[in-house]
Formats: sequence, structure tokens, C-alpha cells
Amino acid sequence: MPSVVPAVLPPVGELLDGAHVVALPLRTRFRGIVVREALLVEGPRGWTEFSPFVEYLPAEAATWLAASVDFGWGAPHVVRADTVRVNATLPAVGPAEVPGVLARFPGCRTVKVKVADRTQTLADDVARVAAARRHVGPEGRVRVDANGGWSVDEAEEALLALAPYALEYAEQPCATVPELAELRRRTAGLGVLVAADESVRRADDPLAVARAGAADLLVIKAQPLGGIRAALEVVEAAGLPVVVSSALDTSVGLSTGAHLAAALPGLEHDCGLGTAALLAADVTRQPLLPVDGAIDVRRVEVDHDLLREHAAPDERVRWWRDRLRACHDVLSATRDS
Repeated sequence: MPSVVPAVLPPVGELLDGAHVVALPLRTRFRGIVVREALLVEGPRGWTEFSPFVEYLPAEAATWLAASVDFGWGAPHVVRADTVRVNATLPAVGPAEVPGVLARFPGCRTVKVKVADRTQTLADDVARVAAARRHVGPEGRVRVDANGGWSVDEAEEALLALAPYALEYAEQPCATVPELAELRRRTAGLGVLVAADESVRRADDPLAVARAGAADLLVIKAQPLGGIRAALEVVEAAGLPVVVSSALDTSVGLSTGAHLAAALPGLEHDCGLGTAALLAADVTRQPLLPVDGAIDVRRVEVDHDLLREHAAPDERVRWWRDRLRACHDVLSATRDS
């Protein structure tokens, strides 16, 4: 994805002088990790987060830095709501663990179930989705997220097996835009919508999936798209319904997502912004945890004692600082070109 340069790009030294790198433990393994690292810095408008996944190279991770700068240094955005409804997020756990995990999301009427884990089988996915459906009851909503882990044939088989559980939608069932389009054609009669996530946030052209008719709705995330302003532009241009989600952020990053969700008029779907419940620690004494199925739309005050308690090891701090420099170079070069 081309880098999105924020309107204000502070000198790299200003970003690094106040930077704190944390390593937060997770309650359950998620996306193959048990610790989530993030770099936090306080800008003129408040605390902001830079936390691209560690495998992303600077050209891709630079959009995450643009989002961080936009939230901490940019102009305020319109806020249309004080709270946003969120879904519960269910990692690839066994059915017996489902009630315990979902209890951390009080009042959430929607569950997003992780599927297509390569260490598990379709039968495992079906059992987990069935347990989620039992938990929320017939009036609740169940959506699944494969993170592009299925081929078209595998996705077709899986959606046939999962359709009896009245799925709200399947998120990124296949990896590529042509595969998503083919899957939509094959499963048109099932009534399961297809949502695009990686095909938006990791694409050179985030609108390609909409032009190809390969998705019924888009999952958007503030950091990967370069910030609230850039994400709103994608939504307007795509012309599809959206779900605002997180990237396993700290509560600081979730605040960015909440402000994005609150900036959207007529948001219909519950947001994937309740993931602070998956963290065993956070950077604030007032984390953005779900209450009555929603989180507040507010800035987060970071606690310096928690920053010290969960500070990353020195070698990881150096790695993140070097990474921020590399991403700042990308944004600077794009601005100057």
C-alpha cells in the first residue's frame, strides 16, 4: 500500500524522545503470539500508538506511523457518538474454553470466531462456532475470520459446514481478490456475506476488492490505512458497508479505532474494538474494555508506572526505535518526492 503522509510530520527526534516500547502478555495465544509489542508516544493531542506487526517491512509499516502521527499531531476529527458497540473476539480455542473467553466481553451480542488455524481441522472450527452460537443464542451474531487461510475449495467447504450457524459474514476467507470473487460466485445461495480485511489493509490498492465485486463489506483498521482521515477516504470511495476493527492494539490504539468508528455516519455493524479483553496487561488504569457491549470514544491516559512495569527488553526497544526511524524515512521521502 502506498504510504499516506500525515499533514504534520514531526522530526524523528521528537517522536523518539518521548517513545516508550511495551511488551504486553496475552491471555490466550492469538495470531501465533503470546506477547504484543507496541511503541507509544505522547503528541500535542494526546497519546498515540505505533504497532505494526513485526513481520511488516518499513514500506508497509510506514502507514501505521502515519496513523500514529495523525492521531497525536493532526487536526481533530468529527465524533458522532460517545460509545461504539463492539464484538467479542474468540481465538482458536477448544469448545470448552469458549464460555470463559467470551465472559471477558460482557454485553457483546456479536462474536468473531477465528478459524482456519493450520494446526486445527474444519471440525475444530465447526465445534468452536457452534459453541459461540450457543453462547450468544439465536438472536446473537456470529462472524468468522480466516485471515486468508483457505483456498477457494476449502472456503466453500467450510462455509457450507458453517452456514447452519447463521453466520453474519466470513472475513477474508481467501487470500486474494480473485479468490474472494470466485468464492462469492460459488456460495451466492448460502446467504453468507464475504468481508475483506487483508485485501484492504495490505493491498497496494485498497479499493481493488470493491471494484472487483469481491466483497459485500470491508473491514477497516485505522493504523494500517494510515489514520482516520485516510480510512474515511477509503470508505467513501468504496461505497460498501464497513466494520471498524483493531490490530490487537493497546487501549491507546483502540482509542484511534473508536474515534474512526465514531466518525462514520450510520455504522451498522459491531466493531472489532473490544480486544483489550485479550490482553493480560495494558498501559492505562482505565483500559477500553467492553462494558454493556460497547467501549467509550475517548482519549486514553497512559500510566507511567505501567509503562515501566511492561517495558520491553532493551534489544526490543532498540529494534522498535530503529523501525520507527526507517518508517519516518519512508514518509519523509514520500512527502519530498
